[in-house]
Amino acid sequence: MSAPTHTAPREALVGDEGGMGYLERLPRRLVTVYLPLLVFLFVLLFPFYWMAITSIKPNAQLTDYNNYSPFWVVDPTLDHIRYLLFETSYPGWLVNTMIVAVAATFVSLVTSVFAAYAIERLRFTGSRFVGLAIFLAYLVPPSILFIPLALMVFNFGIYDSKLALIFTYPTFLVPFCTWLLMGYFRSIPYELEECALIDGASRWQILVKVLLPLSVPGLISAGIFAFTLSWNEFIYALTFIASSENKTVPVGVLTELVRSDVYEWGSLMAGALIGSLPVVILYSFFVEHYVSSMTGAVKE
Repeated sequence: MSAPTHTAPREALVGDEGGMGYLERLPRRLVTVYLPLLVFLFVLLFPFYWMAITSIKPNAQLTDYNNYSPFWVVDPTLDHIRYLLFETSYPGWLVNTMIVAVAATFVSLVTSVFAAYAIERLRFTGSRFVGLAIFLAYLVPPSILFIPLALMVFNFGIYDSKLALIFTYPTFLVPFCTWLLMGYFRSIPYELEECALIDGASRWQILVKVLLPLSVPGLISAGIFAFTLSWNEFIYALTFIASSENKTVPVGVLTELVRSDVYEWGSLMAGALIGSLPVVILYSFFVEHYVSSMTGAVKE
C-alpha cells in the first residue's frame, strides 16, 4: 500500500499569492506600477521641462512651429536669463519674496503653536468649537478678505512695504497651521504632561521641552505649507505693493515682463523656473517629515 501524498497544501501554497504578490508578474507590474508612474512623472515634470526649454529658446523659435519643434531647442541662448537677472529687478524680487515668506512663516508658526496648545492641552470649555471655527476661517477666500485688510494696511501706514505682506499673510496661514498642529498635539499622550506637572514644570516648560520636541515633524509640515503659500501668494502682493523694488516674484514677473500685448516669454519662463527652485529644494530636504506628519495627523 503506497504512502499518501500531501499535494493539497502544496497546491494551496503555490496558488496563494497574498499581499503584494500580484505585482511579481511583469504584465501586471507594467499596468499597475510602471505605467501610472510614467504618467505621473510626465504630468509632474513636463511643466518644468517646458519652462526650461522656453527660457533658452531664441525669440525666432518661440512661435515658428513650422520650422522648429516646440518640444526641442535649436541653438540655445542665455539671453533671456541674462536679461532677467541683469536688466530687471528680479534679484530684488527674489530677496523680497524670501524675506516675506520666512517672516510670515515664523509669525504663523509661533501663533499656531500657542493656539493649538491652548485648544488641545488646556481643555477649556468650548475648545472644540474654537478649533473648528479656526479651521473654517481657512475656507474664507482671500479675495473677500483683501478689501477690509486693505483698509487696515492703509490705516497703519504700511502700504507698499514688506510689512504689509508679513502681517496679512498669517490671516490664511494661521488657521490651517493651527488645525494641523492640533492634530499632532492631540496624538501626544497626556500622561507626559501630567508627569511634568507633578515634577513642578510650568506650562511654558512643558510646551518647550516636552511637546515641541515631539512635534518636530508637524512643525516642519506646517512650516513647509506656510512657506509655500507665502512664496506663491499673488492677490495680496498685487494689492498691497505698488513700487517695483518691493514686489515679490509672482507679481513682479507678471507685471514687469508683460508690457501691453508684448510678452517676454523667455524671461517669463526663466523667472517662473528660478522662482520655483526654492520650494522644490525645501520639499526635497523635508519630504519625509512632511509625509510622516500628514500621515500622523490623518491617523489621529
